[in-house]
Amino acid sequence: MTPEALAALTHRAYRHLTPWSAAQFSQSLSNPHSLLATTEHAFVLGQIIVDEAEILALATDPDRQRTGEASRALTAFHTQAAARGATRVFLEVAAANDAARAFYSGQGYTRVGLRRAYYPRPDGTRDDAVIMSRSLP
Repeated sequence: MTPEALAALTHRAYRHLTPWSAAQFSQSLSNPHSLLATTEHAFVLGQIIVDEAEILALATDPDRQRTGEASRALTAFHTQAAARGATRVFLEVAAANDAARAFYSGQGYTRVGLRRAYYPRPDGTRDDAVIMSRSLP
């Protein structure tokens, strides 16, 4: 997917948050540590630093949610991250995003920390970020 396609997908998927722009995706993808795993309707963008992977963004076309697209993209990310030497993956997810937290738990992630008032909300309040992690095979 191009930076423009990634931005368009996040615009559709992140209706309640500020989505990344094409320029932000382009900048992230130019980092030699970046890793992008895609399916036809989903992607996972992250980075690998030494033996740790970090997921920066995951999005699925809203019309394709609950069809396995995100699971396939995440599995591809895990496989590629392990091939590049990562043994563990970390991510942050909004505490209020119950669906995403349940999805990640179903993929083997567990809560390992909390960042208070991390995500800004449109109404001016802030939401905590739940830090989750899992080992890679």
